[in-house]
Order: sequence, then C-alpha cells, then structure tokens
Amino acid sequence: MSGVAGNGAYDITEAASGQGEIAGESAGERPEAPAGALGVAELALKPALEAVLMVVDEPATEEHLARVLQRPRRAVALALRELSEDYARQGRGFDLRLVAGGWRFYSRAEYADAVESFVLDGQQARLTQAALETLAVVAYRQPVSRSRVSAVRGVNCDGVMRTLLQRGLVEEAGTEPETGAILYRTTNYFLERMGLRGLDELPELAPFLPEAEAVEGDSPEGIPSFDVDDSGDSQTDH
Repeated sequence: MSGVAGNGAYDITEAASGQGEIAGESAGERPEAPAGALGVAELALKPALEAVLMVVDEPATEEHLARVLQRPRRAVALALRELSEDYARQGRGFDLRLVAGGWRFYSRAEYADAVESFVLDGQQARLTQAALETLAVVAYRQPVSRSRVSAVRGVNCDGVMRTLLQRGLVEEAGTEPETGAILYRTTNYFLERMGLRGLDELPELAPFLPEAEAVEGDSPEGIPSFDVDDSGDSQTDH
C-alpha cells in the first residue's frame, strides 16, 4: 500500500463492472501507478475495500482508500455507503461506520454482550467512575488544565489524567497563556471509542446539570465548586 505514489485518486475504470470514467475525473488527473501495482486497480472495488478495512487499526479516510486502491474518491465513498447499507439490511453481526473522519468495521450494538464476554473473559478493562467523570469534564470543557478539571470534580485528578493519557483518550493541547498550565483535549481515539463523528455529536449536558440555585458559589478559578469527599480520589486514582 505504501508504495502507491501521488496524492490524487486514480481514475481507472473498474474492470469487473465495465463502467466508464466518472464525470469530473479527467485523465490528466491520473498519476502513473508504480510498477507491479496496476493489479490493484483491476480488483473488484467492494471486496477490495472489505479486505483493506479488515486489517486497519484506526478509521481509514476515503482519500487514503482511494489512493491505495487507485480509484476516484467518489467511487470509493459510494461503495462504502452501499456496503454499510447492505450490512444493516442483512442484519449482520458487524457494521461499517464513518467515525472520526474515517471508515472502520464495528461489532453491531445488539451483540455487545457477546463481544464483551469474549474480550473481557474475566478481566476488568473498564474505566473507573473517577476516570469516566474526568474524561467527561475534559470532553465538554476542552482544552482544559488539570487544575480546572480538579476544581470541577472537587478532588485531585492527577492520577486519573495519567491513566487517560496512557490509554490514548486525552492528549496535551498546548499551554494556558495566563498560567502556563498544560491544557488537555480528547483524541480521535476517544471519538472512535464513543462512536462519534465529531465533538458536536456529544449529547447535550444541560439535562444532567443541577438547577442554578442548587449550585454553590464559584471557586477562585470561576468554576462551580462542589463539596465532595475526596477520600476516594488520590494521586493513584485510576
């Protein structure tokens, strides 16, 4: 795959279908394929997409797939959506989703219990409540510093933040101009694990917030302060 040159998608007629050149893709836009790679363009498009997506470890963009398979991006995009619809119509145990800017296979939600039973098999791999709360604060207030996350939760979150960093769910996002504190944001892996295309798909937070009169005065950092017992959170809380 990495040997395919050029940034533009190849405009090569799919041999199996006999279809003509797609409108808007001129012959002048086609880079020459490297020696030994011409066979890729002659493969049936949908099975080729399935084969590639079976081995990706992160969502693959339409541009990348088009370049690798030497096809116009529009043809690849159409084939991906048709495959996704076919899997849904057939009620397969997996589906093909557009998540975090790319396409990837996922097990279908109806069979989550079966997958969880197989993957965990007695192991505890879930995030703790403290980690989930911290991740939620970062997701809705990003970019945000550790001190501000701690202020929202009412407990020290250093240990939890290290866990989230190690798992690739959050990452550094520069520094705060006023204080120089490191800022954090969620990653594409977070979107992938949550099944979201972007942060704009996060659910509305308002229904889960207390009424204004139930919230005490702001903390020195301008963030609501809650009287929460911090005995359950420490530097090693994951």
